Amino acid sequence: MGLILRSNQALDINPPAGNEAFSVHGSDWLWAVTAVYVIIFLAFYAASFKPFSGEKIFHYIFSVALLVGSIAYFAWASDLGYSVITVVNSKPTSSWTRQVFWVKYVYWVVEFPAVILSLGLLSGVSWATIVYNVFLSWVWVVSYLISAYTTSNYKWGFYAFGTFAWLMLAINTLGHGGNSAKRVGLTRDHSVLSGWVNLLWLLYPIAFGLSDGGNKIGVTPAAIFFGVLDVLLLPVTSIAILALSRKWDYGRLNLAFTRYGRVHDAGSFPEKNAPAAAPAPGVTTAQPTV
Repeated sequence: MGLILRSNQALDINPPAGNEAFSVHGSDWLWAVTAVYVIIFLAFYAASFKPFSGEKIFHYIFSVALLVGSIAYFAWASDLGYSVITVVNSKPTSSWTRQVFWVKYVYWVVEFPAVILSLGLLSGVSWATIVYNVFLSWVWVVSYLISAYTTSNYKWGFYAFGTFAWLMLAINTLGHGGNSAKRVGLTRDHSVLSGWVNLLWLLYPIAFGLSDGGNKIGVTPAAIFFGVLDVLLLPVTSIAILALSRKWDYGRLNLAFTRYGRVHDAGSFPEKNAPAAAPAPGVTTAQPTV
């Protein structure tokens, strides 16, 4: 790590490939993003030992997503996790190639559902709706991944399918989620968070169309673009949710399910029940009559 901090040798050890290739400046930026992910992951993990109201659900969700993000950006900054793909109608030669980093798509498969699950728990929508939204995000990401690897203009068909899945997801998180949030009295917090998330999600189709889709910007500018989006989407959103959740009623949101763990007594949690007051000396308890 000391060598990395003094001199970034990642591209010497793992040389880039393709006509449109990664650069040292892009690697430097992604090392900074990796550091952000690692620091916030450690903060979330440490905070999970003394969570607010004893509930750890948001710590669990974001700790896993931040850890995966740390791994993905470590690989990306190291110039690993990529393929060389022939681009379409973007350069004067038909054999022009570009580095496509598939590792970011793997990360999105975890990042997007983590955000969706958190918004769903906040809004109080059904588990069926949350699962539906998670699958929509996977359709979105997988469609973009297939589009990135398609070496003909048919790639834009996959791009259209993925973008439509994103539109469906936006409608659900803003519309259905907003309506459900009213019932639990968290309209303001949900509107702020879902609006922020969907504003960032709006930029992902643009970033993809300019980079792996249309090859209009280079590999390093694309890394900067996606790095900024990912930092704003997960680390910033996770901090905001953890801060706002200190005011939420976990019982009303039905989120009180990580403090006491699983029990076998038909869902009874003895820790929640205050012990019955002992009768005063000389006082007998009346027996029920038959």
